[in-house]
Amino acid sequence: MRSADLLADAFGRVREAVHEGVGGLTTDDLAARLDGGANSVAWLVWHLTRVQDDHVSDAANTEQTWTTEGWYERFGLPFSPAATGYGHRGRDVARVRAPADLLLGYHDAVHERTVAYVRGLRNADLDRVVDEAWTPPVTLGVRLISVIEDDLQHAGQAAFIRGALRRR
Repeated sequence: MRSADLLADAFGRVREAVHEGVGGLTTDDLAARLDGGANSVAWLVWHLTRVQDDHVSDAANTEQTWTTEGWYERFGLPFSPAATGYGHRGRDVARVRAPADLLLGYHDAVHERTVAYVRGLRNADLDRVVDEAWTPPVTLGVRLISVIEDDLQHAGQAAFIRGALRRR
């Protein structure tokens, strides 16, 4: 098995977890927060997708799906087009309201571009440095694993919130 196949499989698992966390929830469910400082399912899925879009697009040296395919306009959020959710506070989290089809549509569009990119990678590509702001510098392989790990954590958080809402 090639590394590219493993990466594509891992991003596929992220997609499955996102669909399981979002599917069947109303817009109100998706925006619900367990308390005033908590994230919502909508914010978590928006954020994990924005980070994947941002980081993979940067590594691939392409424009983000968020802006090139009109998702920024469709969401209509009161944030800059460059916002990914880093540094957001409770009031910012509360501003992310979106129906399931919009969240899943954006995630699926990013997923398709991500998988198309990683399927074209060779093992040697994973050693390319993509971020020199860290010590040691971040390679493409480390960046992609970092995105997968972050995405899966947030998808798990969304699943937890979904479960808590269903128990109410």
